[in-house]
Amino acid sequence: MIKFFRRIRQNLLSEGKTHKYFKYAIGEIVLVVIGILIALQINNWNENKKEQAQEQELLSQLQSEFQSNLEQLDQKTDLRNQMITASLKLLNTIDHPETRNSDPIVKYISLTAIAPTFAPIVNDINSSGRIQLLQNSSLKENLARWTSEVIQVTEEEQAWIFIRNNNYMPMLAEHGITRNILNQYWKDNVSGSFHLDIGTNTQFDFGNSKKDILFSAILDEVKFESDIARCATFAKLTNSQAISLRKRIVEILDLIKQDLY
Repeated sequence: MIKFFRRIRQNLLSEGKTHKYFKYAIGEIVLVVIGILIALQINNWNENKKEQAQEQELLSQLQSEFQSNLEQLDQKTDLRNQMITASLKLLNTIDHPETRNSDPIVKYISLTAIAPTFAPIVNDINSSGRIQLLQNSSLKENLARWTSEVIQVTEEEQAWIFIRNNNYMPMLAEHGITRNILNQYWKDNVSGSFHLDIGTNTQFDFGNSKKDILFSAILDEVKFESDIARCATFAKLTNSQAISLRKRIVEILDLIKQDLY
């Protein structure tokens, strides 16, 4: 094709048709420019299609991750609500000794001895730069704040875990109630809430302690009452933060749904 156009120009020059030669040369340049512009447009179109496909893939991944985060957050919130209820029952039992019964007391104590932790799926889109694939500015802003908002929940969780591990559980062990608490976990399938596959039910029963446990001694101990009050407090504070975090997750899921084909 190039040789064809070159031959035409040469013929025009050899025939002395300089004016036509220049008009033809300009036209040829225009055609070349148009061809380049068309090629660039096609390339841009292909790149846009590629970026749209990558955005859709990322949106689909984020939707799956944040749906899982929502389910986990709700499950941990429910566990903390059980901790709050059990704590209030125990405090009421402490205040009213005539209502004491060993069976529900063990059940309530077992619920206050758990430590639910929210461990969301963390996407690396901010550090990797993949967040730039997203066109929705509101979604990008929400995702950029996500990590810092999760910290507000996990900080409260860690505060209770520290008290539980360093004060509460050692104190319960001193009273010889640990075996009963752990056995209660299996009876109520509390451990199922911490399985990798939520809802898994593992049957296990090693029985309660045969030793005499003085529940009144536990309930009347000042440290026990203090730890129960702190259990209720941190569970309530964490759930208050979880409410805000849940709203953020729902908002993110709604924004994803708007842009997902």
